[in-house]
Amino acid sequence: MDHTDLGKELMRKIAYRRTTGVLAAVGAVVLAATACGAQGEASDASTAAMAGASESVAAVSKSATGGVDEVRVEGAGGVEITMRGPIAARYASATSSEKQTLGPPLTGDRNAGTRDNGVVYQQFTGGVITARNDDPGTPAYITTGKIREAWNVVRDAQGIPSTLGSNGSAGPLGPVTSDEVERGAVRTTTFEHGSVAYDTASGAVTVTVQGKVVPTE
Repeated sequence: MDHTDLGKELMRKIAYRRTTGVLAAVGAVVLAATACGAQGEASDASTAAMAGASESVAAVSKSATGGVDEVRVEGAGGVEITMRGPIAARYASATSSEKQTLGPPLTGDRNAGTRDNGVVYQQFTGGVITARNDDPGTPAYITTGKIREAWNVVRDAQGIPSTLGSNGSAGPLGPVTSDEVERGAVRTTTFEHGSVAYDTASGAVTVTVQGKVVPTE
């Protein structure tokens, strides 16, 4: 190879290296731009998620003291239901599992309101939330399943099932005074005048009124 050919070969190598360097730089810029674009999309997604969370929170209205004043939620049939006072506070604090068990709230005057004894209530497709009264700060409780069924059995004053008695908070058990307490396989709810225990293993339901076990139904 003469000096002329050697010079040409050297020029080709230099040009190749410069071209490779430029392509690498362009690739780096493209990768950087792509990365920035991905971050932007992630940021937008986060913003959208935060906006969705804000919309959910907007369904809960708080009082001047910071407590839950009312909760708006879609009820059975797609009708918006507004819960207030102790009922709203208990629903707002319910776990995902509790809300799933309760299901959508039911509409109509028979499914929400105040009983003659002052107990306030909201019926759901799978349970009920009740409170002794609608005063702010009054605790409300969730009652579902077999325990609710036993509480709703019409009973006489001694707790014996009877067609001439009363049921629910107006019955011999009285208003609810606790949520379900689970110990092993047994779930128990207390009432002003007794308790109902449900053994999830055996399916047995035990109703106690004024300290005495009475027939379930």
